[in-house]
Amino acid sequence: MALRTEDGYIVSKCLDGEIEAFGFLVDKYRESIYGFAYSKLLNFQDAEDITQEVFIKAYQKLNTLKRRDSFLAWLYSITSNLCKEWIRNQASNPDYESFEDLDEKIAYTSHRDADPIYDLLHEALGSLPEMYRQVLSLHYLSGMNYKEIASFIGASPMNVLQRLHRAREQLKEEMMGMMTTAFERQKLPGGFTFRIIELVKRVRIQPISTAKGLPWGLSAGAGLIFAILMLGQHIQINLSDISMGLPLPGDTKILKVGEIPVDAVKISTIVSIGNKGDGKGLASEPKSENDAFFMDPQGEGEWRKRMDMPTARLSLATCSLDGKVYAIGGLDRNWTGLKIVEEFDPQKNEWVKRSDMPTGRSALSASIINGKIYAIGGCPGIWGALSAVEEYNPLTDRWIKKSDMPEARTNLCTCAVNGKIYAIGGVDKGGNVLSLVEEYDPVKDEWANRSGMPTSRYDFAVSVVDGKIYAVGGSNVVGPNSWNASLAKVEEYDPVLDRWVEKNNMPVAAQCLSATAANGKIYVIGGAMRDNAWLSTVYEYDPITDMWAKRNDMPTARYCLGASSIDEKIYAIGGGISNNIIIATVEEFDTASIGKSVDPSGKLSKTWGTLKAK
Repeated sequence: MALRTEDGYIVSKCLDGEIEAFGFLVDKYRESIYGFAYSKLLNFQDAEDITQEVFIKAYQKLNTLKRRDSFLAWLYSITSNLCKEWIRNQASNPDYESFEDLDEKIAYTSHRDADPIYDLLHEALGSLPEMYRQVLSLHYLSGMNYKEIASFIGASPMNVLQRLHRAREQLKEEMMGMMTTAFERQKLPGGFTFRIIELVKRVRIQPISTAKGLPWGLSAGAGLIFAILMLGQHIQINLSDISMGLPLPGDTKILKVGEIPVDAVKISTIVSIGNKGDGKGLASEPKSENDAFFMDPQGEGEWRKRMDMPTARLSLATCSLDGKVYAIGGLDRNWTGLKIVEEFDPQKNEWVKRSDMPTGRSALSASIINGKIYAIGGCPGIWGALSAVEEYNPLTDRWIKKSDMPEARTNLCTCAVNGKIYAIGGVDKGGNVLSLVEEYDPVKDEWANRSGMPTSRYDFAVSVVDGKIYAVGGSNVVGPNSWNASLAKVEEYDPVLDRWVEKNNMPVAAQCLSATAANGKIYVIGGAMRDNAWLSTVYEYDPITDMWAKRNDMPTARYCLGASSIDEKIYAIGGGISNNIIIATVEEFDTASIGKSVDPSGKLSKTWGTLKAK
């Protein structure tokens, strides 16, 4: 069977017994199915229940899917049937007068809908014809643009535009604002995809092997994700290929919120930079005026391209001081540990060369105390472990040697709290993954042992908020299986009490990631999942609420990058975009734009801009 989409390929992997692969399909389409179910039922809890049932049923019947490339159309059919069945069941309840009355204005019972705002929301949406509330739900709740909605429901893009416009006209302006707020509160809960995977692990489906090996000449070690990424650009499918007569599925639905990133369109463009990108790891993605009109009204953070580093590298250390970002060491394209230090001025958008670090190294860490930068640990190339500690003074542009770390290690993390530096985790010379924590006093130039992390790890990230240290992600296995041992664990360290406590896991297990703090929140950026899947994801962690939120993806998916913040801006620097491509790309994330409404004025054509602003 010829497989022309990534959906078809993932379905085949599921049928070959790779249960986890189903998570990519869940993550890819869960919001679309949730929004579609809500438009039918007008009840958030019931829509979530139906969404869960849809994916479980789909997995149970996966071996009956004749056209594996039409997976989304099949989900559409399953969802529609389950919603009709739910409505029929509710119609048999004596509380409902008739099926017709139920279809016009569906009652709700969920505790999630108990707020009076949802009374008004249900009343307003229930007054609309189903085709109007359908497009509103898919846009505002599922985060789909008009082209994706058109593909999903089998209508033309212009028809969807007209429906959205007419639906907005029928609702009062204050109701539209209320609807946006209500939908934002009712996104699918974190962990939805992983809950589905745990449930389907109990389900057995008949394996059907249709591929004798990975397509396109890839070895099995290249992994599922790399195979998906190499699919490249959109692949056309004829409607005649879809046996059930349902709408053509969108091959590459891009999710705003996801637990397993499958942004195949964006990443595929980056992977093919030799043909379509700028040659520096950032491919252009032109957006139409109408795309701008249908952006989510509540922004999730804006990214923009900045000046590339002079030296492409990964596994570097970055830190910010006095409005400048410093990129220190790392691995170059020859896999050599670097001494290079380069300074970035965001105001001028310029890089300048600074004095080399005495010891060339990669996988090091850097922290700042009293206006000095301390480069700690690392390895001389792609393996080994160093104990070197070197201090850099930006005012004099000079390096001096300090007392070595007691334990030589690489791929560690460091951070500064209350005038001390804490060196955490990493890998020692023998290849052992460490939980070790050592405290450095720069005034005395002395080291002391502290309580170890509960979880041994390396290639993780740390950040500091309000005097507490947060260790995020990483791996606890060294060797060929390390990619399959990525962690989602988050642990908090209180240096005053010398005590670690476990916090809520990150939404996705990842390693080779980076983290930095801004506005009292921690932003975890990029990295790698299992099977060499490089990430563009950005997750925001609030230490006060111990909750995670998904933010807008970084334009360039990458691993082993550096990230540092200056005020409300975060700078993602360098990294790798494949096993042998190292980049110099710098991208800036504005955390101040999170939660701000999109202003259409000046961004759209005059007609649409005026319409939206009214």
